[in-house]
Amino acid sequence: LSLLQEHGAILNGHFQIPSGFHTQTYIQPSLVLQYPHLAQKVAKEMASKFPQDVDVVISPTLGSVVIGQEVARVKKARAIFTEKINGVMVLKRDFKINPGEKVLIVDDVFNMGRLTGEAAILARSYGAKPIGIVAIVDRSVDPLPLNIPVRALISYPLELFPPDKCPLCKQKIPLTTPGSTVPPTGQL
Repeated sequence: LSLLQEHGAILNGHFQIPSGFHTQTYIQPSLVLQYPHLAQKVAKEMASKFPQDVDVVISPTLGSVVIGQEVARVKKARAIFTEKINGVMVLKRDFKINPGEKVLIVDDVFNMGRLTGEAAILARSYGAKPIGIVAIVDRSVDPLPLNIPVRALISYPLELFPPDKCPLCKQKIPLTTPGSTVPPTGQL
């Protein structure tokens, strides 16, 4: 938590997360992971949450690719990531998962479990065995509908609001979509 705070990775305001829900707090671990020596330290802690052998580490989001690579380095496993085609999670770039391989799903921030759940289903469709999901931050508030152990370095439950019932919208606080940046004035 102190690393995230120190690097300005815990943001307060009015945010729309990828699920479409609104929240007052957004956590951006990429601000810490941009420093390889810190990413390595975080990855060692994450890898320790699942001490068993792992064959493949899957990163289900763009934000989790860096930490997935680092966890795979610690576990001496392959690191792959998923992509979406027409809204469906797939493996591209000739990535493969072999039947019987042990898969660890690594995410930066775990909110509702939708994407990590899709990654687990994808791994199972190849005949692999997802052994767990590990995240830097678990923001979930309800039990997750996954039949896989979920572990995180930090639990930081989030308060989510549907857009039509968002008190931040009612207060006319400007809505931000984190991760989307605007180039500096005069540059494209």
